[in-house]
Amino acid sequence: MFDIGFWELVLIAIIGLVVLGPERLPVAIRNVSRWMGAAKRMAGSVRDELEQELKLKELQDNLHKAEQAGMKDLSPELQESVDTLRQRAADVQRPYAASPASHHPDEGDDAPSTDKR
Repeated sequence: MFDIGFWELVLIAIIGLVVLGPERLPVAIRNVSRWMGAAKRMAGSVRDELEQELKLKELQDNLHKAEQAGMKDLSPELQESVDTLRQRAADVQRPYAASPASHHPDEGDDAPSTDKR
């Protein structure tokens, strides 16, 4: 990432020791390492999201090709993409297919209300 050699790090450490002093230097090093760790995690999450988007775009392109081919005599790659898209669509719709938990079968919708306000 950065092309910093050993002697450059030693020079930075000496300057930091002179400027910050021996009391504040360890705290400053910890803060800088935390910031760098957070930046690496953020860069990793952005990279992962971009990879997912690229895979999704590839799947959509393959589905479009399959639709143009009439979903007949598809190459194994296209058939795999179509199957993957169908499975993911089913996974997304599965939570919504279940009936709501708040509705109990023994409670009728046309039952008279006992609340007499």
